[in-house]
Amino acid sequence: MSKQNKLWRITLDTNPEDCNLHCIMCEEHSPFSKFKEELFKKTGIKRRLMKFELVERIFDEAARSGVEEIIPSTMGEPLLYNGIEKIFDLSQKLNIKINLTTNGTFPKKSVEEWAKIIIPNTTDMKISWNGATADTSEKIMTNSNFHKALENIEKLVAFRNAYFKKTGYFCRITFQLAFMQNNMHELADIVKLAAETGVDRMKGHHLWTHFSEIENLSMKATKKSVAQWNKYVKQAYEAQEKYRKPNGDKVLLENIIPLSDNEKTEVPETYECPFLERELWISATGKISPCCAPDNLRQSLGDFGNIETTTIQGVLASPVYRGLVENYKGIELCKSCNMRKPEC
Repeated sequence: MSKQNKLWRITLDTNPEDCNLHCIMCEEHSPFSKFKEELFKKTGIKRRLMKFELVERIFDEAARSGVEEIIPSTMGEPLLYNGIEKIFDLSQKLNIKINLTTNGTFPKKSVEEWAKIIIPNTTDMKISWNGATADTSEKIMTNSNFHKALENIEKLVAFRNAYFKKTGYFCRITFQLAFMQNNMHELADIVKLAAETGVDRMKGHHLWTHFSEIENLSMKATKKSVAQWNKYVKQAYEAQEKYRKPNGDKVLLENIIPLSDNEKTEVPETYECPFLERELWISATGKISPCCAPDNLRQSLGDFGNIETTTIQGVLASPVYRGLVENYKGIELCKSCNMRKPEC
């Protein structure tokens, strides 16, 4: 199997119900979400939590399978997971790097204390970032403090730069965006902010409209909003050229690409899935998924088993997984997936 098609990363939903923010677009923690209420009605469970013993098992099997990176929860705040420090210990022991997505609040410790744990073992640290101003950002990331988050970024970048100078190891720092009509008017200004603070990359994805209350915020909602998004993309690349990081490098822009008029209903057929044969997701209860589509939608892709009763390689070789790899472009969910892109 070529490196391009090799399974290289696994995401663990270690603690999806733990978060100290209520971002409006979040499947679980949005003020509009009834996910946790419905979860309790269906299962009697209020808070899913991956046992650390299971985390250890997955790391061991991942190491044997040649996996290069593991992401602790992208649902919820991973730094609130009680075993998060031990996850970084496993990373070092088994030489599997961490790829971290965090909301930038750095709970329970100082930024510097977290940086000492995170930076030496992490390839990419993605900070949720949804505006260039406090007014825009705090309306989206409810309970957040924009100015405190900016101060945290500056401290984090300073620690990363000092660590790189001392050791030669570089952890990339990324702004992770949700592309919406109520924040993308600041896209070019976010590029400028990233450059000024020394953030290396900006990436994101178009809004998953989990709730009727946010459907009108999608950049794909109308032809007018699509045209507006395309203008914002142009402005972002102009800002990339104009504003440089302190070392003179450009801020990398990823997934910030123009849309076609009909992309709300169907992405171009040539767009590829960036996940199949490359990544897997494992829920707090061990359920295995092939991608990060919303849970209620990705169930339509098939049953890929539970890590408690199968193996990573067993999933990749299973008929249901092979069938998805071969036929995903004909599946309704995949036809309109926000994550497919021109090149993988």
